[in-house]
Amino acid sequence: MTNPFDLSGRVAIVTGASRGIGEAIARQYVAAGAKVALSSRKQDALDAVADELRAAGGQAIAIAAHNGDKAALQSLVKQTLTHFGKLDILVNNAATNPHFGTILEADDSYWRKTLDVNLMGNVWLTQAAVNAMRADGGGKIINVASIVGLDPGRWQGIYSITKSAVISLTKTLAVELGADNIQVNAIAPGLVKTKFAQALWTHEDLLHEILARTPAGRIGRPDDMTGIAQFLASSASDFTTGAVFVLDGGLSLGSI
Repeated sequence: MTNPFDLSGRVAIVTGASRGIGEAIARQYVAAGAKVALSSRKQDALDAVADELRAAGGQAIAIAAHNGDKAALQSLVKQTLTHFGKLDILVNNAATNPHFGTILEADDSYWRKTLDVNLMGNVWLTQAAVNAMRADGGGKIINVASIVGLDPGRWQGIYSITKSAVISLTKTLAVELGADNIQVNAIAPGLVKTKFAQALWTHEDLLHEILARTPAGRIGRPDDMTGIAQFLASSASDFTTGAVFVLDGGLSLGSI
């Protein structure tokens, strides 16, 4: 019987793949048989992950590209196609959150940087990837949003707004790309113990408040995101599109 979750022979791009959620997803994809192009801003950090994956018998390449640089993202797709010959899966995971405070006090530069990286970067990379997917008969796009894209996070207003836009982008693309056999879905993590979210989980009072409202009794780990990411990249999700999967240990249930 064929395993619907098998990714053998598929090619994926994962952004923000040098650490955290992106790295965990990339590792899971390689373990499931995929060939993966890992991307983030820093080449040396990417090389370390790719080298480890190749040493374990996987197929991975490291391509540095800033998620706010349209030309760099277009080059990322071109280099992936040159190396692996096709593109089946795109994980838009890279993000930034430079402002921790209210939106009205935020400098315009914070708005521009967050919008470019968290939203426009996903648009630019998707534009480049879709052409390759269409040529090959279909594909999978997984956008990493956040639960603050559903309900705004305290002192994370700009980030929350961009993640709401990512959710809207996901649903819109699902409609627009359905006829091309391209499924587009989103993952909405809660608080995950990554360097990216360190300002939150090291804030003692905020962490205590979050844990008190989380039925699972803990914050997330990067590996908690990999199962759904593999499902959404595999043939098991061929009839799933435009969906948003919340992975937050029950935090957003609002339990007391």
